[in-house]
Amino acid sequence: MTDQRRKESYFVWVGINQQGVKIRGERQAANAQLVRINLRREGITTHSIRKKPRPLFKPKITATEIAQFSRQLTIMLEAGIPIVQALDSIAKGYENPSLSHLVKEIKQDIEEGSSLAKAIQQQPKYFDDLFVSLVTAGEYAGTLENMLNELANYQEKIQALKAKVKKSMLYPLFVLSATSIIFGLMLIFVIPQFKQVFSNLNAQLPAFTLLLIDLSDWLQNSWWKLVLSLAVSGYVFLWAKHRFKGLQYWLDRVLLKLPLIGKISQFSAIARFSRTLSIMFAAGVPLVEAMDSVAGSTGNQIYKQATLNIKQDISQGLPLFSAMQNQQLFPNMVIQMTKVGEESGRVDEMLARVANYYEDYVDNLTESLVKQIEPLIMLLIGGLVGALVIAMYLPIFKLGEAI
Repeated sequence: MTDQRRKESYFVWVGINQQGVKIRGERQAANAQLVRINLRREGITTHSIRKKPRPLFKPKITATEIAQFSRQLTIMLEAGIPIVQALDSIAKGYENPSLSHLVKEIKQDIEEGSSLAKAIQQQPKYFDDLFVSLVTAGEYAGTLENMLNELANYQEKIQALKAKVKKSMLYPLFVLSATSIIFGLMLIFVIPQFKQVFSNLNAQLPAFTLLLIDLSDWLQNSWWKLVLSLAVSGYVFLWAKHRFKGLQYWLDRVLLKLPLIGKISQFSAIARFSRTLSIMFAAGVPLVEAMDSVAGSTGNQIYKQATLNIKQDISQGLPLFSAMQNQQLFPNMVIQMTKVGEESGRVDEMLARVANYYEDYVDNLTESLVKQIEPLIMLLIGGLVGALVIAMYLPIFKLGEAI
């Protein structure tokens, strides 16, 4: 997209065509006068033209929606619909205005003479190097529909894998957070009721009860400090994680060493590595060129760096399976499957099988993690509630013994 296009705005217009029918639409231009002139050339007399207001909060475009776009464009191209007409129809069908706007920009770039690959290359926020490389290969070989279909399948599988990994990571955090909130609410609202009763007893309270009462008093007076410190800490952590690659690398290394969660992270990275490299091989992308896209798809800094090391090794003439073996991060099965693929000329097929295997493995591990964590979480919740009950009723029991 040119710099001039980036400065243009969208205008909503209402007019009458040559048949006398009232129609409306929107057009991108530098100003309203240009919209009026262009519509007049098309035989449309405009009644009103106004600048389309920008939404206060611009909706985000998700990876799932990009996959949906690939699937829809595939279907329409296979039906023989010209690409400009297909993009126009697709843009009108989206409820997400950001996605609709993105497709319209791609369409206008193509109308100005760009290929689809060059048009999406102008949108790096939504289309990565992998997407651009495969579309370029598809246009060059005359198999764009097949390539877009493969991209849609790839994106759907990768998103499903990411969802499973997120579930395994977020489920324990969610439950622990909910438990902490419930415990805090009990300290703030329940403990004070018992405190009033204890103050009338004029008796020495157990140390455990005094500890919870002091904690309750602190939360009632300083809960906002706790919330603020947690919010600031979370923000600083996320900021540092995105800014400092060394911290990302260290976190991913620690993650790989955690029980069960580490296996999920490792096998997820291997599945993404295999799936991405498989589709790049099938598209005929040179191996060395493909490795940059593969590195970015692994989702783990350890495997990203390993993939870049593999790229360096194969650029010096080393076979792919040997380069993978040198990194000591890939299971023997993956290396042997890759070796068989290289010897038989079916690397894409072998890697696709590896990806399928580890995607299923991640699915099973995720279910296993949830099943193993649930009893621990119930034990934790029961322990916290039991501790509160014991701390509050222990003074009453002691008072009964004294009587």
